[in-house]
Amino acid sequence: MQTGKAKVLVVEDEASIRKFIGINLNRNDFAVLEAEDGETALEMARNFAPDVVILDVMLPSIDGFEVCMQIRRMMPRVVIIMLTAKGEDMDKIMGLELGADDYMVKPFNPLELVARIRANLRKLASYVPQVKAGFLCFQQLKLDLEGQRFYKNEEEIELTPTEFAMMKVFMKNPQKAFTRDEMMNHVWGRNYFGDLKTVDVNIRRIREKLEDDPSAPRWIETVWGIGYRLKGTGGNA
Repeated sequence: MQTGKAKVLVVEDEASIRKFIGINLNRNDFAVLEAEDGETALEMARNFAPDVVILDVMLPSIDGFEVCMQIRRMMPRVVIIMLTAKGEDMDKIMGLELGADDYMVKPFNPLELVARIRANLRKLASYVPQVKAGFLCFQQLKLDLEGQRFYKNEEEIELTPTEFAMMKVFMKNPQKAFTRDEMMNHVWGRNYFGDLKTVDVNIRRIREKLEDDPSAPRWIETVWGIGYRLKGTGGNA
């Protein structure tokens, strides 16, 4: 593999689809490795250390959801894009709940997949400061921009790249309400055309990690008719 290329692991049991994806990614200057089942994918993820995993939901032996969870535990910063069947909304939501950053519905245009990969990689790179390393702090919350770590009351909370990027937006703008479109633009980029429910699912995941009671959030507040804002709390959250 040449250095400098983003590494993409394609996990798909149908050889024709897997090869089709691999050819298009190679044409767009990605370094590609392929796996036909979940067990092989997990082994390759350990050895290959990919930047991006393209992961089909329907896999033999270990399904894509389980693979997603295990890869996310191994590599919190990797970008995971799930491949789901047309009309299977629950697959999309479950994948996002389990740690995926994005999803594509089959059949899809390979150029759109390339665009999604690049948008997610830009998002991943965006939370490393370009000029000055440091911290973002808001009440009991702290983002270590250089170390890419998030803390509440000085205890580290593990975030996915998407969750980290969203918290960075919130902590740069405390008390500001963001629409789902605005959050999508900040985190994924203005030319990204994804499903707005991706924002909602990631907010729910952040709340599960951040809030003492996710059903009555004190940090990430829903602003009805608009979206979400980082409200904060006067006490020790």
